[in-house]
Amino acid sequence: MVWPALVGVVASLALAACGEAGGKAAAFRTAPADTGDVEVSISATGILRALSTVDVGTQVSGRIDSVEVDYNERVSAGQVIARIDPANLATRRAQAAADLASARAGLVEAQAALKLAEVDLKRRQDLAARKLVSSSELDLALATRDQAAARVGSARSAVEQRAAGLSNAELDLEHSVIRSPVDGVVLLRSVEPGQTVAASLQTPVLFRIAEDLTRMQIDLSIDESDVGQIREGMPVRFSVDAFPDRQFSGAIFQVRLAATTVNNVVTFPVVVEVANPDGALLPGMTANAEIEVARRSGVLRVPNAALRFKPEGVEAPATGMGGGGFADDLARAAATLSLRPDQQAALDAVLAQMRERARQRAAAMAAGGAQGGGPPAGAAAGGGAGGGDWRARVQQMMKASLAPFRDSLDDAQRGAWDREVEQVLNARRVVLWVLEGGKPVAKVARAGVSDATHTEVMGVALEPGTPVIVGAG
Repeated sequence: MVWPALVGVVASLALAACGEAGGKAAAFRTAPADTGDVEVSISATGILRALSTVDVGTQVSGRIDSVEVDYNERVSAGQVIARIDPANLATRRAQAAADLASARAGLVEAQAALKLAEVDLKRRQDLAARKLVSSSELDLALATRDQAAARVGSARSAVEQRAAGLSNAELDLEHSVIRSPVDGVVLLRSVEPGQTVAASLQTPVLFRIAEDLTRMQIDLSIDESDVGQIREGMPVRFSVDAFPDRQFSGAIFQVRLAATTVNNVVTFPVVVEVANPDGALLPGMTANAEIEVARRSGVLRVPNAALRFKPEGVEAPATGMGGGGFADDLARAAATLSLRPDQQAALDAVLAQMRERARQRAAAMAAGGAQGGGPPAGAAAGGGAGGGDWRARVQQMMKASLAPFRDSLDDAQRGAWDREVEQVLNARRVVLWVLEGGKPVAKVARAGVSDATHTEVMGVALEPGTPVIVGAG
């Protein structure tokens, strides 16, 4: 009966060992790293407006005789849209015409008087030359001539003044016919026949005309903490309550500098340009917009919780400039630029040199050689002034190495490439923990774009599906 008892003891010990191993394995919660998309977006709400809206008023006062257009009606530039009773204006024009005729008659009279004065002066000058008249009579004739000339000048000015008055009266009469200044659609009609309008310092708005509703804009208010991420040309998705199942798209047109402060909250106006070919979008609709700040497709990503986890009692490695894999990250970034064969060749040459230097540096560091290019002790810890100087030097060296390839790009490619390089070089260094043999093992990586659930990781030897630790217990 000893053997069965011995077998039982052995089995109990085996079960205990399995239970202990199972307890260690279950001490951590894991989630697999995977390949997918990571998108960063900013949410905002705004109002749809026409790109250009013209308020049409009146420059003269009077009673509205007729309104020629209605809401939603298309109008063309110069088309009559309303008429004001011209009776008073026509009377003013007739009075101005009569004043002009009187002024012209006065000019003719003054010219005739000047002509007579000149003849009289000439006669007296001849008589004075023969000593037949006195000097005072000659002076009187000269003064009379000058006075007549002055009256002619005054009469001419009066004619010009009356002519300007007539032009003004004719212009007012012409303005009694209100015309559309642009091609567009009538959004607002705030006047009815028989209504009296008064033109003053603030002209009343009779009509509001949108020039082109096939292109519209959204006026968004973006918080100051987010506006630094927004650039012109960024894609925008939005929806409106009228079509809840439909997604519309646009692009950032302008980030305006006119900040607004409400309750100590600072916001900046951002204008989104939107195509509206089918006319579904209407001015005044509320748009719920998502501005796509950054997007990475098909990248290695981990749950955000994995970046916050740190096992107790285990020393995390220094991040420094670690993570490696710069060349691979830059190659993936360049794949989105539609490179020409010559550009691709220039990139391949630069990346090959970069990989060779990284290999030599790693070999030298493994051999304990100080000349291998590794950072000094202070820099390796990622702290202090030494760490910042080392990081800056490495970034400058990498940018210098990439200069031949960058010079081969056009302006659009160069802008996209510069953004990608800055993101790769300035990526935050993080430590991931994976389970190997039931124990947490640290992996240094670079964190890229992060959304609400996942973060892109770069420069780390991590296969999709590898379990990363996200928590304990």
